[in-house]
Amino acid sequence: MHEVPPPTSTSTPAPAPAPAPGPSSSAVPAEPLSHGLKQRHLTMLGLGGVIGAGLFVGSGAGIAVAGPAIVVSYLIAGALAMLVMRMLGEMSAAMPASGSFSVHAERALGRWAGFSVGWLYWFLLVVVLAVEATAAAQIAHGWVPGIEPWAWVLLFMVVFTAANLTAVKNFGEFEFWFASLKVGAIVVFLVLGLLAVFGWLPDTDPVGMTNLTGQGGFLPNGWGGVVSGVLTVVFAFGGLEVVTIAAAETDDPARAVGRAVRSAVVRILFFYVGSMLVIVTVLPWTAQQAGLSPYVKVLDAIGVPSAGQIMNIVVFVALLSALNANLYGSSRMIFSLAERGEAPRGLLKVSGGGSRESTGGVPRRAVLASVAFGFVSVLLNLLWPDTVFLYMLNSVGAVLLFVWALIAASQLRLRARLEQEAPEALSLRMWCFPYLTWVTLAGLFGVLLLMLTDEAARPQVLWSAGATALVLLVAVGRQWRERRGSAVADR
Repeated sequence: MHEVPPPTSTSTPAPAPAPAPGPSSSAVPAEPLSHGLKQRHLTMLGLGGVIGAGLFVGSGAGIAVAGPAIVVSYLIAGALAMLVMRMLGEMSAAMPASGSFSVHAERALGRWAGFSVGWLYWFLLVVVLAVEATAAAQIAHGWVPGIEPWAWVLLFMVVFTAANLTAVKNFGEFEFWFASLKVGAIVVFLVLGLLAVFGWLPDTDPVGMTNLTGQGGFLPNGWGGVVSGVLTVVFAFGGLEVVTIAAAETDDPARAVGRAVRSAVVRILFFYVGSMLVIVTVLPWTAQQAGLSPYVKVLDAIGVPSAGQIMNIVVFVALLSALNANLYGSSRMIFSLAERGEAPRGLLKVSGGGSRESTGGVPRRAVLASVAFGFVSVLLNLLWPDTVFLYMLNSVGAVLLFVWALIAASQLRLRARLEQEAPEALSLRMWCFPYLTWVTLAGLFGVLLLMLTDEAARPQVLWSAGATALVLLVAVGRQWRERRGSAVADR
């Protein structure tokens, strides 16, 4: 068990022993982190954490290849994400931990799996963090041209580093209000879109089904277009995993993660699929272009003044929200790795304070380590965006799918053990186990195979496979050295 650091000092808890194979809930070590997150923080993190620039801007590319059938693409990708989250929610409710799926993979498959998925996910977050910081800086530079983008990046990184260093409740509050704005923006968009569809806005006529059936029909590019749409939009659902990481810092992790997962997946599907349906109903799909926000085009078409600037604000907030969430998630992941002896022990130091619910239990060194690599990524993005940073970005392009596959594989093994050893811990259960788990795994491998056949996506799969192989090699090498050392010591 971890010792909780004294409330007025900074201490380094001893690393937890490697998790035992059994997943008994009694074997889950207590977290030395703060319990400053509330249910409202976690619920809104689940709702807003996945709503980002990929939806507001990137969805245009999906519409361009799939047409109105992008709705089906989002249904398929969203169902895949929903199944993964249900599996992750089951394991996290039974065994809450700051390392979430990394801890689950270690318990289910061995230390090599926990090490590999933890470091890969950490690397994914700190690289994507650079993209978000740079994109937000470009928007801010457009508003205030006198301040260079690099200065905006520095400001964002300093502000969110400070927020993550002080107390976890600050992260929770930032994400709560960021997510509230994004969710509110989508709700307003859906209302305005429906009013436009039925011709209830001033100077508008009912749209009907014309744009869904015209310009080549609902499937203008056939089912191949739907598949291409899935490849385009599936990564927009990345980010939901942070909910299960954050659940460990609530007062009742098992109950909190269960409620957050149940509410998030259905509502996110509603927001994504609903907004796509409004977009392709209000405007012809041929009016959309990759790189341009379809939301702006719809708002312009129905006469909303300054639609472009309004959406710029929403995208700006979405980028900052993702930056904040990625910094939080990466710090907790590397802290969990350090707890299990898979990262430097110096990262275990947590802050003290007046109480665990206010300023105590923050892994400050883990935050600084994550933001330091984030700064390196930002510099690479600013100096060599088309060479060095592009290779880094490609190397994490398909990592999310690898992480999801390991989540499914872990759930297959842990569910059987939990039913035998601690069935009472299964407060949230995966549907139709094990059949839907196998369907999810098949779907993930199917997406990877389709990416290999796509010329634009192939480099991401190959580079990500290379990065994964490298991390696996390190993990297996570490395990082999430890076994060899133990054998020598026993002689």
